[in-house]
Amino acid sequence: MELQNFEGILERVPKLQRPLRVILAGSDGENMLRGVFAAQERGIVQPVLVGDRARTVTVLERFGLENEPYTMVDTPPGHNVTQTAIDIINSGDGDVLMRGNIPTRDFLIPVLEKSNGLRTDRLMSHVSLASLPEYPKLLALSDMTVMIHPNINQKKEIIRNMADALKAFGYEMPKLALLSLVERVTFHMQDTVEAQRLVTEQKQKPFADCELWGPIAYDLILSKEAARLKNYDCPWCGGGFDGIVAPDLSTANVLTKSWLIHAHAVTCGAVVGARVPIALTSRSADEEETYLSLVFCAVLDAWHKSPDCAR
Repeated sequence: MELQNFEGILERVPKLQRPLRVILAGSDGENMLRGVFAAQERGIVQPVLVGDRARTVTVLERFGLENEPYTMVDTPPGHNVTQTAIDIINSGDGDVLMRGNIPTRDFLIPVLEKSNGLRTDRLMSHVSLASLPEYPKLLALSDMTVMIHPNINQKKEIIRNMADALKAFGYEMPKLALLSLVERVTFHMQDTVEAQRLVTEQKQKPFADCELWGPIAYDLILSKEAARLKNYDCPWCGGGFDGIVAPDLSTANVLTKSWLIHAHAVTCGAVVGARVPIALTSRSADEEETYLSLVFCAVLDAWHKSPDCAR
């Protein structure tokens, strides 16, 4: 199975016995709130809003959402909003954690703190899905949020997380590209050396349920014509790849923001590898991205609870 568009991920949302309780940390972000209530309207979540009550109510009133059902957890100025949200998760009163109007660093520090219990034996990394105008299906990208300069072992975990996320959406053996500046191994470019090692190891002793290719340049991933002109022999160039694994966070972050601004892409994303799904989008994300990220989390939550998931 391949996801041609975001209708495909909506079809993967299971029939829920009850909506997932989403704990929104930093609840005065307007597009986050609109996305959460859009997901509630479709029966996917019920919102628990953690943040400044007055600012949150002002935003709700601006969009006519003040009479929608929600739970408010008011936090005083200077209080650690993310910690409060995590405490709600740990008390058993939340199913999904969501970053709201909080800087990424302030959100991730308590999330990654071992004593808060969200970590598992898996590395946490962010996986996004993007719908690009000239690409024939959704394209995954990782990691644009958590791991700044992953080493080769951390890259294995990032690959595993992406493969598992795609398996949650019905992929049996996703095809992943290890992005680099060039497609040839160049010894003064460490990421090309690591890409070759990862591909070799995956063939000899697989560490993830996927097919892996790299190093490979961006134009070759997306264009059959580029592959033809460069005499690059790969059957998945120009529409066959299901995901791109970036060499570092900056590359992935710039790439996805370029897609959003210049290609008018639609994206969504979540942190994978935690005890609960974590919806994490840019604070500049629109309502649709926020809503789709919660759909992503609902699919991940169902996958984690299924007998097919070997975590």
